[in-house]
Amino acid sequence: MAIAEVQVNSLGELLDKVTPGEPDQITRRRRDSGVYRGVNVVGHLLTSLDQLGGLNPPHTKAALEGHLLRNFIRYSRPYLSTPPANEWELLVTAQHYGLPTRLLDWTNSPLIAAHFATVDGGEPRDRVVWRLDWRQLHRAFKLPELAFMVQDLENLLRQDHPFTPWKLFARRCDEPAFACMFEPPSIDERIVAQAAVFTLCSDTSQSFDDFLKQHDLETALTKFVIPAAAVGRVRDQLDLASVDERRIFPDLGGVAAQLRRYYS
Repeated sequence: MAIAEVQVNSLGELLDKVTPGEPDQITRRRRDSGVYRGVNVVGHLLTSLDQLGGLNPPHTKAALEGHLLRNFIRYSRPYLSTPPANEWELLVTAQHYGLPTRLLDWTNSPLIAAHFATVDGGEPRDRVVWRLDWRQLHRAFKLPELAFMVQDLENLLRQDHPFTPWKLFARRCDEPAFACMFEPPSIDERIVAQAAVFTLCSDTSQSFDDFLKQHDLETALTKFVIPAAAVGRVRDQLDLASVDERRIFPDLGGVAAQLRRYYS
């Protein structure tokens, strides 16, 4: 079965598509439980680790994952005002500051995902907002339908000792595969403003969408395509709704980035 692909030509159309048709029986709210990722190219779901070393082909430097984190630990200590709660939080911190990792960034907000899909003007091309049904993902791998915290990851595949990034890096190919979604701690204002979440996958040899296909989970993904001709309109609608760099990056860098783009 192919991944569902839906074309959207406006911000309102995107919101209509992701809003449940009927209220939840318990909360009586029409709130979508999916998470979103916006990208400015139509392609695969690749982590920063997948892209390390280039895209033709990707996945060429996955074996360096442990070395990257080890060196981040070595050099980051003077800049960490608060020690990470555990090694998973350290991995999140590394990802947040740009270290290539196997974590994939998502957000609870389709508007924020649409911002990242459209913020880079560039050449005219289609943009994509991905939606992931993380509850379906957890069910498929027999995990609780719970948005994990970093503390939960230690017990995810616990046997005699806590499950750590190092155990994941050393995972054998014959061990059971898994993927999950977790919410990072609020290590800074950007994490909060972006309603950030991450997915963690046991496989670094293929893209996340190909991994889901391998496990018959294509239906957990929806690909909302913004055609090139509609990108400018969606971008302007996001600005009207105050979904921009100044709000998503609440610091001087965000202010400068928003003004530079707005007046370009």
